[in-house]
Amino acid sequence: MAKRGVLNQRFNSIFDDNSFDEDDEGISTLKLTDIEPNKSQPRKNFDITALNTLADSIRQNGVIQPLLVRSMPDGTYQIVAGERRWRAAKMAGLTEVPVLVKELTDLQAQQIALIENLQRENLNPIEEANGYKELMDKFGMTQEEVARVVGKARSSIANSLRLLNLPPIIAEMVSNNELSTGHCKVLLGVSETKDMVELAHKAAGKDVSVREMERMVKALDKKEKPEKKKDT
Repeated sequence: MAKRGVLNQRFNSIFDDNSFDEDDEGISTLKLTDIEPNKSQPRKNFDITALNTLADSIRQNGVIQPLLVRSMPDGTYQIVAGERRWRAAKMAGLTEVPVLVKELTDLQAQQIALIENLQRENLNPIEEANGYKELMDKFGMTQEEVARVVGKARSSIANSLRLLNLPPIIAEMVSNNELSTGHCKVLLGVSETKDMVELAHKAAGKDVSVREMERMVKALDKKEKPEKKKDT
């Protein structure tokens, strides 16, 4: 457990310096074709506008911050942190990028990838929840252990994981920033999926506040209760 507690410090120490020199210990240059993205990385969606902006910056200034990679058995290098820079460098026409090569276990690589995204790139809530779930499913971590790794309360992890119980259509709305996690917390209290989806569409289309959503759910509950009594 002590090793996991140190991971945040280790991650921060790797990226403390935003600049680099070719003579820096551990810094080297790799061909983009020798670098592969991590299929298990938490971020699944990349904003093309933001990537274009980053690519423009890289054309002007180069890649200022090295990618963090680890060597793989097949001779390639897997990205641990910095996939956006890797993608933008390709868009900018670069053939090589600066990298920091570290020997990391699968667990360490997954933890660092999640932490980097949480700290630097603002994962959408569904990506964040899936990142926590993968740490738990793939490495057998508990909610408490995940909370310690990412520096959050266990209750925050638990609430995040609840989002994975949303119907796919609502999860997509959350990913697209059409619904907030506050809306989802209210929606998860609705028993019928059909009602949940209908309320979600109303909230997204009319810019309904969380408080208004709570009133809508209460009104739905009052409507359902008399109907249930009639059935009995």
